[in-house]
Amino acid sequence: MLRPATSADIGFIRSLTMRADYAPFIGDSDDATLQGWIDSSEARVLIWEAGGIRGFGIFRGIGAKGGVIELFRIALDRAGGGAGDRFFRALVDHAFRDLNAARLWLDASAENPRALKIYTRAGFRQEGCLRSHWYRPALGRCVDQILMGLMRAEWESLEPLRAQA
Repeated sequence: MLRPATSADIGFIRSLTMRADYAPFIGDSDDATLQGWIDSSEARVLIWEAGGIRGFGIFRGIGAKGGVIELFRIALDRAGGGAGDRFFRALVDHAFRDLNAARLWLDASAENPRALKIYTRAGFRQEGCLRSHWYRPALGRCVDQILMGLMRAEWESLEPLRAQA
């Protein structure tokens, strides 16, 4: 189940974004920035609960002309058992169903094959690669940044994911 994040969730969000195993793949934002997104009408910070708080996602660009929305950041407390697929699909469904996205896009490190597989299984297509583009302090170097997207018509043609909590 997805729900809007509150100020009380910032500690959980930061606990994931500051994890050493996530540092090569996602950035961290300070409390004030997160609170700004929580309070913004142009962003949506969501918490995924499945037997407890498990993950978060941040959408940006809500309300932009053309309905192009970015899934800016996503993190799950632990992998395995198909949780990543269920969580990601819940976020995708939310973007199209509740945020009225015409197109949903994201970027990801080319060195994060687990995430890229989840995005591909959810119907996303690779739309580009920015070679050696994204500097990752945890690695001390730049990595390729993969751009991926999903159009509303493509989402509408997906098989429903049998949701499990």
